[in-house]
Amino acid sequence: MCGQCGCEQGAPFTPEPTRIVLQRNLLERNEQQALHNRIHFEQHGLLAVNLVSAPGSGKTAFLEQLARQWPRPPIGVIVGDLATDNDAQRLKSAGARSVQIQTGDLCHLEADLVARAFDQLETRGMDLLMIENVGNLVCPTAFALGEHLRIALISVTEGEDKPLKYPALFRSVDAVLINKIDLEEVVGFDRRAALANLRDTAPQAEVFAISARSGAGVEAVMAWLQDEQRN
Repeated sequence: MCGQCGCEQGAPFTPEPTRIVLQRNLLERNEQQALHNRIHFEQHGLLAVNLVSAPGSGKTAFLEQLARQWPRPPIGVIVGDLATDNDAQRLKSAGARSVQIQTGDLCHLEADLVARAFDQLETRGMDLLMIENVGNLVCPTAFALGEHLRIALISVTEGEDKPLKYPALFRSVDAVLINKIDLEEVVGFDRRAALANLRDTAPQAEVFAISARSGAGVEAVMAWLQDEQRN
């Protein structure tokens, strides 16, 4: 027993209260910047959407379809990846105005990164801003970016239980896109089970079945986004 503090000698010391305070301060700073971002987006007449998914589920392919089909082009896209600007280049080729954020080892976007990227985006004539978050179903959940809407995108190749495995994210979203429905039968995806899991975990969310490859279902997502712009 240590005579100074009463702890057992050799026991690891973990400053739990300090770590909690630091985490709270970090999230508070992010929330303040997110509020500033939202005001800035609204001043530019933009509906801002935070798009979250696991890697490879089809975020960029969906955004390519959205860029091509949006009735009032161009759309703006802020892209988050650990490295490369591959996705931003793909989206430019599809007609979007895009800015790439390379996060290094950061597993999510934060509001200040989005603010700096937004300053580089030409917004004239735009009314929709999509923020493609880093591929991750955990880290982005706690970090608001100033978005008006948050969308989760999952694919049939990931199985039916993603909402059950990552409930915090799915409870925070306004819509869920089930992508790659053209592969549904091939991979044995049980849509009924997936919808039941979404009803249990995210009853507040609109659900859309889409194929980013063919464009099927994207028109319904666009109609919903346009309704949200009017509200």
